[in-house]
Amino acid sequence: MGWTHCIIWFLYVSVCECWPLPDSEPLMHGEVQSPQYPQPYPTNLLEQRDLSVPEGYQIRLTFTHMDIEASAGCYYDALTVLYDGKVLGRFCGQENSADGHHPGNQPILSPGNRLTLIFQTDSNNPERHQNVGFSAQYQAIDMDECSAPAPVDGSGPLCDQICLNTLGSYLCSCHHGYELRSDQRTCVLSCGGGIFDEPEGHLFSPGYPNSPPHAVSCQYIISVESGFTVSLNFSDNFHIESVGTQQGPNCLHHWLQVTVQDREPMKLCGAKSPGLIETNSNTVKLDYHTDDEGLSNGWSLDYSTQRVQCPIPAKVVKGRVTPILTEYFYRDYIFVRCDQGYKLMMDGQEIESFSTMCQGDGQWHLPLPECHIIDCGEPESLLNGGVTFLSGSQNQYRSAVQYHCNEPFYSLLGGVNVSFTCEADRKWRSNHDAVISPICLPVCGKPTAVISSYERIIGGNDAPANTIPWQVLLSVDGGRGGGMVIADHWVLTAAHVVANNNGTPASKDVIRIYMGINEIQTLNVLPISAASVHVHPGYNNINNVNYNNDIALIKLEDPITFTSSVMPLCLPAEEDTYLTGTMGLVSGFGVTETAEKRRVLTNKLKYLQVPVVEQGICSTSINAFRRTRPGVPNLTNNMFCAGVPEGGKDSCQGDSGGPYALYDNGRFWAAGIVSWGVDCGKKGTYGIYTKVTNYMDWIKTTMEEN
Repeated sequence: MGWTHCIIWFLYVSVCECWPLPDSEPLMHGEVQSPQYPQPYPTNLLEQRDLSVPEGYQIRLTFTHMDIEASAGCYYDALTVLYDGKVLGRFCGQENSADGHHPGNQPILSPGNRLTLIFQTDSNNPERHQNVGFSAQYQAIDMDECSAPAPVDGSGPLCDQICLNTLGSYLCSCHHGYELRSDQRTCVLSCGGGIFDEPEGHLFSPGYPNSPPHAVSCQYIISVESGFTVSLNFSDNFHIESVGTQQGPNCLHHWLQVTVQDREPMKLCGAKSPGLIETNSNTVKLDYHTDDEGLSNGWSLDYSTQRVQCPIPAKVVKGRVTPILTEYFYRDYIFVRCDQGYKLMMDGQEIESFSTMCQGDGQWHLPLPECHIIDCGEPESLLNGGVTFLSGSQNQYRSAVQYHCNEPFYSLLGGVNVSFTCEADRKWRSNHDAVISPICLPVCGKPTAVISSYERIIGGNDAPANTIPWQVLLSVDGGRGGGMVIADHWVLTAAHVVANNNGTPASKDVIRIYMGINEIQTLNVLPISAASVHVHPGYNNINNVNYNNDIALIKLEDPITFTSSVMPLCLPAEEDTYLTGTMGLVSGFGVTETAEKRRVLTNKLKYLQVPVVEQGICSTSINAFRRTRPGVPNLTNNMFCAGVPEGGKDSCQGDSGGPYALYDNGRFWAAGIVSWGVDCGKKGTYGIYTKVTNYMDWIKTTMEEN
């Protein structure tokens, strides 16, 4: 490396000229050598080399080779190393030479970041062309300013209190309770302290454990997150000047005051440590005061934080609180669940779920709810029946009810007593797996009053009240006919009562239906309206000689509620048969015979009992009349006969469409419909009835589809 500043040539020049190098950052390391190294250096030479490294560093110069003419005191040729004009060393000779001064292996360390090297030779060199000069490496070394001795000028140490060595420099700092002055060296007492917001920390008074040099007035504020409380734990080494009294130390001139919101401040002094203080607050202010007199060595403390604690939740009747803990702290959650059959209620409103959190103020953010027993609402009403509570009340959980029908007019489907219980899902559930909802079916063919004897209609007895409750009186466009109730919406009658001869049904508007009456003259009930009329499609009686399929259904506008006076007649069951000689009950408001042997329409419901006639006998009777009287209808398999051969007991005009009921298995069933006959009640004649069993499929289909 060449010389960087200036070269002085005493032999050839009289002026030293120097060329400054361009401005650049000082190097951290480098190499320096004598001119022409490793060739012998020239004579009459005076050279200067200035080395520098960045501020805050020292220069360490290490010689790797030195061969300079040796002389006592390096008088002739020499390399001089200087720092700010102060000679650090003057070197010549070779390693292990007898005279001269060789640096050996020891590096040269500059006090600062600069070094000056001056290499000087004379004109006399007996070993000319033999001494090659020197070669050295230099390196920037971090200076430990903090370990340097105090300046001799009496300006004081480098740092007043704490010196922190840094790479290439240093920093001054101060003890707690002091702050750095603007000169960045000296410290001044200051204990504002600021705000301590970490969850734990350490505080002590200025100068602790020694007394500060003068009066102090310090304030420290510990303020942590809401939901935590601060605990102060003072060390045993506690000393604040006090005046002793019988009541204890009196803090007259020196004190440490602890202030917590909403509480009286607490002054501390004396020689006894307060130990642990639970503030139960997230903010604490400490004010430390001393005057210029007296002596207080001060105090130190560690502070810590704990989560705020909430009270143990109360028990919830018919419910449970989870989780169950011995203590609950800030941000802990609890949940409330009700026992089975109970619901969560808050402020009069039902809630789906409930949880509450422990707040920073030590209170739960919501009050606990209540558990109220659930209710299933009113049990489903039962048409033609009712419900009775077996246990419980107000439709509450586990309440049990039993359904019943309005007997003796209705009975439960299946004949089983069905009870329902209010379950946790708020539904009434049956004790019978097969029953989803109870149904009351009409009781058919079982009148509440019984006829003690049977007489004939022609000349027969009046029917006592409620003995034939299925009887219907029809008024069709002024004409009179009969019918029978078979369901709450349906009346069964003869087709010729409600249709013309070609089977076209009468308008529903001309049909009046009366039920539950025994006498027309005292008729005080409103007629029931028909919704529709359904005539068997096979009925065609153009010339009044074909009563085959003489059957029709009338659908009612509104359903009937059955009572003692109005009850349905049972439809035939599969096992029901027409046994010859079986007595059947026929009834109606048709023609009857007076004592004077006159036939008139009766105003009272009449009844009589006539037996089923063997079909062959009936057919013979009809055929006999057909030979002597034209226009007598045919007897078909859809008809059967009933009556007595001697005559006098028969249905007649006005009874058409009315019921012929057989009694079996404790109930009356609709065996026939009054259809036609030859001369009412005449000897050798019988009443002809539509055989209902032949039409069960049509009856059921018509009712289901309409």
